[in-house]
Amino acid sequence: MRLDFPLFPEQASTVAGRVDALYFFLVAVSVVFSSLIFMLVGYFAVKYRRRSDAEWPRPILGDLRLELLWTIVPLGIALVMFVWGASLYFTISRPPAEALEISVVAKQWMWKFQHPGGQREINALHVPMGRPVKLTMTSEDVIHSFFVPVFRVKMDVLPGRYTSMWFEATKAGDYHSFCAEYCGTQHSGMLGRVIVLVPAQYERWLSAAAVGESPAAAGARLFQQLGCQNCHRADSGEKGPALDGLFGRPVRLQGGATVFADEAYLRESIFDPNAKIVAGYRQVMPTFRGQISEEGLFQIIAHIKSLTKEETAKAR
Repeated sequence: MRLDFPLFPEQASTVAGRVDALYFFLVAVSVVFSSLIFMLVGYFAVKYRRRSDAEWPRPILGDLRLELLWTIVPLGIALVMFVWGASLYFTISRPPAEALEISVVAKQWMWKFQHPGGQREINALHVPMGRPVKLTMTSEDVIHSFFVPVFRVKMDVLPGRYTSMWFEATKAGDYHSFCAEYCGTQHSGMLGRVIVLVPAQYERWLSAAAVGESPAAAGARLFQQLGCQNCHRADSGEKGPALDGLFGRPVRLQGGATVFADEAYLRESIFDPNAKIVAGYRQVMPTFRGQISEEGLFQIIAHIKSLTKEETAKAR
């Protein structure tokens, strides 16, 4: 195989090797059992063919050992596949707590990225090598899917909700990203790049990149403009719950249910405040659907997250 046309993309993340290993195992099991079935079908067709019109086959009484063999062996192999696949799924679906968080907004036909420091990119994403990166993603229009072959990670990007994925790059380089879900006439042109830099280069890129407001600062400004502080202060009484220290904690709702205050919960509370009402409060909050863009919503959530960090710092 020529080096400039490899059969598989190179492995450039911490999970790429594990994904490939599971894939090759599944392929090997499929090839072995398919070959075995075809050979046995051919063998039995010849060995037990009817040689004359007068020949009658002998009745098969069965063999308990054979029955156990073809039950236990496939069950064991299926359990190996399940445990292996579940372990890999849990690893891929749970980003480390220290991951660098980047917001992603998909739109026909581009990818918009924003870093915690305020740096913005379109169709290009700079990330540091050797550090976990978490992408929190949503779409402004239709379903997209963010796919980076060298990292072996892919996640659908959906309108009206958040999805997330994470990776940790192990090799510096410039890699392709694709939209893996048909999203319209220019779907094939919805391409991007992930540029992996060593930490020193990444810090230089952050310093050189054009920086506006950080998402948290922009979110704080939008929070004030929309008048959210009037109901969500510690001294606001029964208007609305205080947001300091809210993110990442359980929230008790009317009726006794409990939810976890993550990005999805905050999004729903802003766009559909009647869906989950916090215990001890009346529903007086209006919906902000149509008044806040997806990027603005990311910024408000970043502001609420910063309130949680400030609360944690004060506690220490």
